[in-house]
Amino acid sequence: MTTKYNCHFFSFGGIIPPVARDLHKQNIDNVVTQALHRAQVSLNDLDAIAVTVKPGLPLSLLVGMNYAKELCKKTLKPLIPIHHMEAHALTARLVDHNLQLPFLVLLLSGGHCLLAIVKNVNEFLLLGQSIDDAPGEALDKAARRLKLKNMKEFRNCAGGQAIEKAALKGDPRAIDLGTFMTNYKDCNFSYSGLKNAIRSQIIKSEKKHELKGDEIIPEVFDLCASIQYALTKHICTRVQRAIEFIDRTQLLPDTNRTLVVSGGVASNMFIRKYLNLMCDEVNFKLIVPPPKLCTDNGIMIAWNGIEKFNEHIDIFNHLDLDKIDIQSKAPLGKNLSSQITDMEIRCPSGFFNKIFEENR
Repeated sequence: MTTKYNCHFFSFGGIIPPVARDLHKQNIDNVVTQALHRAQVSLNDLDAIAVTVKPGLPLSLLVGMNYAKELCKKTLKPLIPIHHMEAHALTARLVDHNLQLPFLVLLLSGGHCLLAIVKNVNEFLLLGQSIDDAPGEALDKAARRLKLKNMKEFRNCAGGQAIEKAALKGDPRAIDLGTFMTNYKDCNFSYSGLKNAIRSQIIKSEKKHELKGDEIIPEVFDLCASIQYALTKHICTRVQRAIEFIDRTQLLPDTNRTLVVSGGVASNMFIRKYLNLMCDEVNFKLIVPPPKLCTDNGIMIAWNGIEKFNEHIDIFNHLDLDKIDIQSKAPLGKNLSSQITDMEIRCPSGFFNKIFEENR
């Protein structure tokens, strides 16, 4: 059972925690009932109940956790608490049963961005994470500032999806939005600089064309393509450094040089294309779950529960439920970022530029 729905409150400009909580309360019982009906099973047929407890919006997490605890008390089934990002990281093993541990995972979503090595079902080595914003959030805000919802073809699209579709009509190299964190020799990410560059470019264009109200800048398609290019280049550069670190430390066996990309932004085909091309250059295999499993979903929570159940990890019986609580913030595994910084690994931008120019 997941406590995070893939909802976009466009009229509010984002998710409002109390509203999200109320929607969870209104829908959670019906969602569980429908899921059991479609699977043609009853609660008594289940081996255990898995629920997201970290990280996330506290009000929403509480709804899911409390509901799961009540089910456990009612059925005497064990409860398995799930780390939301760990679930994303392991989703690929649901669709690729040949995917062996350990492997490198890149999580790109509206709330998170991180690079980690998955050593085991409950053992992770964090190589890098966003120091400010998430890529999905940056794309959503760019789409909103560009007023893409005012264009008929993007009216029913989420922000990131609208940017991707609009980018197909533009030139990725038309507008230089800069490069980011080039002086930081680590695998961390930052999207605040890109957001500021986008905002400045839009304001500049609006003044140039003397636009008012809901009028859209003439360069909208080129800017969307340039946003996607700048974001992809930033991601690929940080992943490139992570792979170089892995090669120097031999943290992955030569027989399993695998990069798994998950999270909602992983459904972006432009980003996926250039990550795949980069992986080809460094002898890595790219695995991406199908789009329906990239966004937040209950299947990944259930699968993580299965992985833990099979390994006898984090299983609580109905008498131990008070030991389980939510965490709005929760780190993923052991942080190795300082080790990466100490190595001072250089990642010239020419590497990505070469891949792009040869495959555009």
